[in-house]
Amino acid sequence: MIKYDRFKLGNGLTVIVHNDEATPLACVNILYDVGARDEDENRTGFAHLFEHLMFGGSINIPSYDEPLQRVGGENNAFTTNDITNYYLTLPAANLETAMWLESDRMLSLAFSEKSLEVQRNVVIEEFKQRYLNQPYGDVWLLIRPLTYKVHPYRWATIGKEISHIENATMEDVKAFFKKFYCPSNAIMVVSGPVKTDEVKQLAEKWFGTIPAGVKHNRALPVEPKQEEYRSETVYREVPYDGVYLNFHMCARDDAEYPAMDLISDILSRGNSARLYNALVKDQEIFSEINAFVMGDHDKGTFVVSGKVTEEFSTEHAEEAVFAELQKLCEEKVGERELQKVKNKVESSLQFAEMGILDKSMNLAFYELMGDANKINTELSEYLAVTAEDIQSVAKEVFRKTNCSVLHYKRKK
Repeated sequence: MIKYDRFKLGNGLTVIVHNDEATPLACVNILYDVGARDEDENRTGFAHLFEHLMFGGSINIPSYDEPLQRVGGENNAFTTNDITNYYLTLPAANLETAMWLESDRMLSLAFSEKSLEVQRNVVIEEFKQRYLNQPYGDVWLLIRPLTYKVHPYRWATIGKEISHIENATMEDVKAFFKKFYCPSNAIMVVSGPVKTDEVKQLAEKWFGTIPAGVKHNRALPVEPKQEEYRSETVYREVPYDGVYLNFHMCARDDAEYPAMDLISDILSRGNSARLYNALVKDQEIFSEINAFVMGDHDKGTFVVSGKVTEEFSTEHAEEAVFAELQKLCEEKVGERELQKVKNKVESSLQFAEMGILDKSMNLAFYELMGDANKINTELSEYLAVTAEDIQSVAKEVFRKTNCSVLHYKRKK
């Protein structure tokens, strides 16, 4: 049971405090409720660009990293299509340094032309290296718009195209910051050997006077139900053919999510999983294969992806995957197999409760979903999943008309 206290500042900043005396380190995690799904379709990649800009100097502090490193701290951040998350760890005695640094960049960035140019170039280089000049790098740039037609999940976190970042102006950047980077749109979690009263005092001191901003009203278009099979074939300079099957599924906080997550484990978690046994080991159609849920906040996707051996076509490989998925629809999973994947989930969730960083991230994430206490109750939702639940959601999701497939072939 993870215990925590929760309070809100007058400007809307939600603060969660988790006391953990087992470590000398404190963790400060700030989640901003903004991701790539919140971008203008003609100005994509901004959420990710901001992840970089937030380390380029704030209004009163020219360098974020130097003061933190001087007190023995470390930091990082990540952006998804749903959220942007910043985290740091440092000796608990230096907690106020963390509050000072984080509050200054929440107040305002320096917004220098030099910082924008530096970070713009970093992001453009990342786009080229990871997505355009790397084998299989453009898979998600291709499969997202194939799968989504109206929802902004149709572009990747890096953005639709490089020109959107190349053409970003200082006015664009300032407007994005003002809209999303404010106390009313943030959740701060402080973990470690800390007391709630101490954290409340520091939060009021450093964050309390920052203007609240306006909590944005997210009104995203709902992706219509897919009723036709979609496929696309591309040819690239890659060593092996690949095939990627994308199925629409429920959102992260829907009741069916634990069953879908368990299905991904049944299919591909470990060498005893179904897809590995049938398609890698026995039939040797794939050299590697994976199944996973994207875990999106809005209705997301279930993905099966793999590299195909030279003896088989991607079309044959796709049929073989569908045959395995059909078994889940037609036959109830055995109790032993179901219990085995539940045990793995239980051990994973318990392992995630050991470190203050994981706990801090999860508390922030669950609070954003509506209830931080889900960190304590989610396991019970997984353990309650039945074989009938697995079969029911499998039938709903693994329809051919609900699938978008990318055939990624090597140039001969």
